[in-house]
Amino acid sequence: MSAKPSVASELDFIQESEPKLTIDDLCFATSNYLDARHVDSIRRAYHFADNAHEGQTRRSGERYITHPLAVAHVLAMMHMDYECIMAGLLHDVIEDTALSRDDLAAEFGEEVAELVEGVTKLAKAAFETTKHAQAENLRKMLLAMSRDIRVIIVKLADRLHNMRTLGHLRPEKRRRIAHETLDIYAPIAQRLGMNLMRCELEDLGFHVLYPIRYRVLQDAVRKARGNRKEIVSQITASILNRMEQEGLSADIQGREKNLYSLYKKMVSKQLSFSEVMDVYAFRIIVDDVDACYRMLGVVHNLYKPVQGKFKDYIAIPKANGYQSLHTVLFGPYGVPIEVQIRSRDMDHMAEAGVAAHWLYKTGESGGDNLAHRKARQWLQGILEMQKGSGDSMEFLENLRIDLFPDEIYVSTPKGEILTLPRGATAVDFAYAVHTDVGNNCVAARVGRHLVPLSTQLETGESVEIITSPNSHPNPAWLNFVVTAKARTSIRHYLRHLQTEEAIMLGRRLLNKHLTAFSTHLDEIPVERFNDLVHEFELKQFDDLLEDIGLGNHSALLIAQKLVIESTPNKEPQALMIAGTEGMVVSFARCCHPIPGDPIHGYVSTGRGIIIHQRSCKNTSHLRVQNEKWLDVTWAPDVDREFPVDIMVHVKNQRGVLATVAAVVSEADSNIDNVVVDERDGGYSDLRLTIEVQSRQHLARVIRRLRLLDMVERISRINQ
Repeated sequence: MSAKPSVASELDFIQESEPKLTIDDLCFATSNYLDARHVDSIRRAYHFADNAHEGQTRRSGERYITHPLAVAHVLAMMHMDYECIMAGLLHDVIEDTALSRDDLAAEFGEEVAELVEGVTKLAKAAFETTKHAQAENLRKMLLAMSRDIRVIIVKLADRLHNMRTLGHLRPEKRRRIAHETLDIYAPIAQRLGMNLMRCELEDLGFHVLYPIRYRVLQDAVRKARGNRKEIVSQITASILNRMEQEGLSADIQGREKNLYSLYKKMVSKQLSFSEVMDVYAFRIIVDDVDACYRMLGVVHNLYKPVQGKFKDYIAIPKANGYQSLHTVLFGPYGVPIEVQIRSRDMDHMAEAGVAAHWLYKTGESGGDNLAHRKARQWLQGILEMQKGSGDSMEFLENLRIDLFPDEIYVSTPKGEILTLPRGATAVDFAYAVHTDVGNNCVAARVGRHLVPLSTQLETGESVEIITSPNSHPNPAWLNFVVTAKARTSIRHYLRHLQTEEAIMLGRRLLNKHLTAFSTHLDEIPVERFNDLVHEFELKQFDDLLEDIGLGNHSALLIAQKLVIESTPNKEPQALMIAGTEGMVVSFARCCHPIPGDPIHGYVSTGRGIIIHQRSCKNTSHLRVQNEKWLDVTWAPDVDREFPVDIMVHVKNQRGVLATVAAVVSEADSNIDNVVVDERDGGYSDLRLTIEVQSRQHLARVIRRLRLLDMVERISRINQ
């Protein structure tokens, strides 16, 4: 893949840096790995596309053919097969010229025509209209992927070249395309294991959205790289010396995060640039798997490993097929060293991902590489998910969950290892085994101990699901499941409940919340029912009860509407949140709202009301949906505890964690979870999840912690 263009200003890329390619350049690049007859077919496709786009130009004034030629060159750098490269040259012919799919099929065959048609449907997936239209277009895109995965590879190459040449578009269109790239296309590239593609898409999108931050960070990285040369050279020399003693040979590379990854880490973990850049990272590439583990022994003997920071992605690959050994070491002067060890084949798979399938298609591997198998499994899951989704918006919500996993690895009693996102529960595990297991699960065993179905799982645990044929999904599960498959399956079941069962469930839920108003359905005047039926444009009140039972309406809101008569001259009252509303009201795990925080409520289909802090960044893209937001406020007598995350930066001393825990306990709070992140030899960050009753209670805990000499600073974590 060609290098990223340099940055010349805060607004535009310099398209002059984009090389002016010719068909001879493309044919030369493909002749290194394709037969001569296939190269001739590529040249023929170029001339066909050139004639079809005759007279058309890009916004830059260049002939239009320069764009498909550049797309084809990106595909050639990935060593894609000749049909895929031909599709890259022809990908805009159906959409932008008078030629049809049949014309392409007659000229180049069915397979090329099918690829071009698939990409043409993707090209129409421009995110310019309503949210529902965006979601529906995305659904079509992923269905096209499921038929031939090369469709999305061509589309990613198309998007990459468009991102490299955004400078001629209007600023608002640049930002829209950049947002879409970072939200959808870069995560898809990552999910397919295409790391080089993902990094460049992210950095290009970052530059468009935050040009000044991009330039400042780029300059800072350049200066830091120069200051680090001496330590990098010393570490490299030490590793090479020990390798020679052990009779090993390897390539050692300094490894840097792309700018967007650095920026995300600084924002999410509230770190300064110096704190992010204090880690020295190396990649060691060896000949085979055996050498990977021998090299691991070499570096562990050379520098002391950090406990709990070793990950074996060779034995248990990531969901996108990525394989490598990861370890963190205490280096010279106490600096942390991150080391990745992998074979040459693994390194190529890590960079090219699913695209490597076509490079090895004619080799001994038969094209059946791990990344390709993992991608196929993911696409199969996408197909199942779209079949179970009620509408496009639900599908988009589930896809976003699926595209951003932070994985754990758990096993079945028979030893089969399943990959789940972090935070997954026993119910998520049950649905990962099989939909029927999830629908009929009643309990779970982790190790040998029975645990609630809401228990969050950890890497390395063995999980057994206990089922009963008479058990069915519980709507309350939607409050804690995190996988798209579990959420889709539960909603699918709830939507297909028998009408009478849904009405009975809705009646029971509504009566439960009317009890809080000291009334009952039998005591509500008939006129109130009729008004509500008319307001929701339904035929009868049973239809509303059915919607409540299916999770389409919040029982709590309907109860409030039935009891509290609205007055034209009075503003509607905010919904009081007491924390005891049950499954219809849940509290967002991203921002952990607590009594005293300014809050608002988001009505989510199937999940009821989700309470967020008003400042929560994760709701910014949802705020345009005014009809989904509720005015809510805390009840004056909230009597329960809420989780909240705080970061405590402490000096490394004996017993520091015990001292902090004792102070938290003395302040009448409880610690739910602790994550220790050692910054260097002298300091650590303690990420504590504690239970508090209110902001005042939280302030009391923080005040007591600040009295400790070992505590440097404390902050509340709001995502």
